[in-house]
Amino acid sequence: MSAIQVTHLTKQFATVKALDDISFSVGHGELFGFIGPDGAGKTTLFRILTTLLLPDEGKASVNGLDVVKDYRKIRQDIGYMPGKFSLYTDLSVEENLKFYATVFGTTIAENFDLIKDIYVQIEPFRKRKAGQLSGGMKQKLALSCALIHKPSVLILDEPTTGVDAVSRLEFWEMLKRLKDSGITIVVATPYMDEASLCDRVALIQNGKIMTISTPSEVIKTYPYVLYSVKSDDIYSLLRDLRQFPQVHSVFAFGQSAHVSFKEEHAAEDVLHKYLQEKGHSDVKIGPTQATIEDCFMELMNTKW
Repeated sequence: MSAIQVTHLTKQFATVKALDDISFSVGHGELFGFIGPDGAGKTTLFRILTTLLLPDEGKASVNGLDVVKDYRKIRQDIGYMPGKFSLYTDLSVEENLKFYATVFGTTIAENFDLIKDIYVQIEPFRKRKAGQLSGGMKQKLALSCALIHKPSVLILDEPTTGVDAVSRLEFWEMLKRLKDSGITIVVATPYMDEASLCDRVALIQNGKIMTISTPSEVIKTYPYVLYSVKSDDIYSLLRDLRQFPQVHSVFAFGQSAHVSFKEEHAAEDVLHKYLQEKGHSDVKIGPTQATIEDCFMELMNTKW
């Protein structure tokens, strides 16, 4: 039995299909990621899995319990961290944690070992109101509250959005330790670089799952030789690259552009000459490794 099983799940709001006949499963102790932009359907899916929304069609279960029929039991067995900070901002760190422990009929002391590595980082601020914490500290407090009742499944909706790079790294290190302790983790993120830290990822867009696999297997499916292109002006570079007849795809990637060609022969030399004719200086072109983001954009081009 899987920790999470979803079969032909559909949810519609007015004329918008937030989820469109999706199916997937998550194994016990797995770190499973949902990768996709805002509006892809991640939050709707998580709200169904956490029994906060009813599906229109299809079925979903957590640890074999149906999200509709067994919602009370499921709520005792999952931890949920929504995308927006939702703790009580006028309560202190300590008061928030005590409150959530009480709601689930437990105490901080009873499950302290589970949150110890996280809580020690915010313990110096335990008397500070939650609303006065930094983004990273709010994140750690929210995770502590989601774990205080020792759930077997942890569902996190874009937990690192708006958090600095160091806090993002620390957060994913915490998730790895939680996974190693046997907790099943399902996490949604708009950051493609976080996908490589998951056991498996699902790329989702417009309520549909485009592919599910390990990060390395997703990258292997990229069908083109990919090039990194740089010049003195990234904005005009992107414009001119998109006008180049032999280009298949062009996407900004930091301070460079990732480019694939319809045909590989002589593409690099011809492109270099073309960009020089367009007035670009210090042009640098070379092969590069595809990323999850490149695969996502290619799937977008071919399926939508």
